[in-house]
Amino acid sequence: MFLRAAATAFFALVALPATAACVGDSYLDRLTDTQRETLADAVADMPYAEGIVWNATKGADTLTVVGTMHIYDPRLDDLRRQLSDTVTSADLVMLEATPKEEAALQELITTDPGRLFIVDGPTLPELLDEETWQLIAQAATDRGIPAFMAAKMQPWYLSITLAIPACAMGDIMEGVRGLDHMIIEDAKAAGVPMQALEPHTTLFDIFQNEPVEDQIEMLRVNMLVPELQQQMFVAMLDRYFAEDIGRLWEMSRIAIADIPDIDPAEGSAMFDEMSEAFLDKRNQNWMPVINEAVQIHDNIVIAVGAAHLIGARGVLQLLENDGWTVSRVQ
Repeated sequence: MFLRAAATAFFALVALPATAACVGDSYLDRLTDTQRETLADAVADMPYAEGIVWNATKGADTLTVVGTMHIYDPRLDDLRRQLSDTVTSADLVMLEATPKEEAALQELITTDPGRLFIVDGPTLPELLDEETWQLIAQAATDRGIPAFMAAKMQPWYLSITLAIPACAMGDIMEGVRGLDHMIIEDAKAAGVPMQALEPHTTLFDIFQNEPVEDQIEMLRVNMLVPELQQQMFVAMLDRYFAEDIGRLWEMSRIAIADIPDIDPAEGSAMFDEMSEAFLDKRNQNWMPVINEAVQIHDNIVIAVGAAHLIGARGVLQLLENDGWTVSRVQ
């Protein structure tokens, strides 16, 4: 049962995180004037920094590109209704993972638990100093994860788990899903075929290729104080529904400076490395898959985490570079 929940949580955690369960003050309200200027500069010339739904056309082919949120919020219901006709009339829906990939992931975790858990060698209490481990154990307990289970999690997996504040974990562990899953449900009901943009092992490969020392450092970085985590999630929600995705993403970089005992330059470098691996390389790898699908289908919906849309190496800019005419759907 826990392995099935782990698979569900994994899909929910590895994209743009936000949930309506986290309310209160926004992180944006605590920014200094200098931080606000830094944030404004970061998004000033960012391609496709604003917008959730886009059209791309080339000849007779049409793509509808949707920036999704993988965790549920009631405001997604309106967006789902707006997209319903587009999804149900599409020739194909492309996602980071379809139900086929999700089932394959669940099976993989069940048959090969070492993908997410430490099955040999020292566990986390043996790899960390006592003070750090106690902080992590308490953070895990606050999220409904027993300390003995957290002790056996791969550092990278525990890291992304603890990056989610306790207020968000209930929906995740219960399998309540976001916009991408809504699109899957509508496509399935209409008989629209679905295709994954990448193999179901892609995210494992990204994280597990990192040295254990780097994974543990990422774990330390994600040990934000609970108040700061919740404020980040409130800000992320506000910016997502304001379709201000570039600001949302760059806000995360600034937040690193508020993490105790992390050098801002080191944290920023780590942020860049994660952006490269988690967003940029995957975006580039998706382009041949999209181009191949276009050879067969004329009307395709592409639904991916909203952070994949923005920037010079985002999906929308890559499509423009490939000769597509891209326009925002208001």
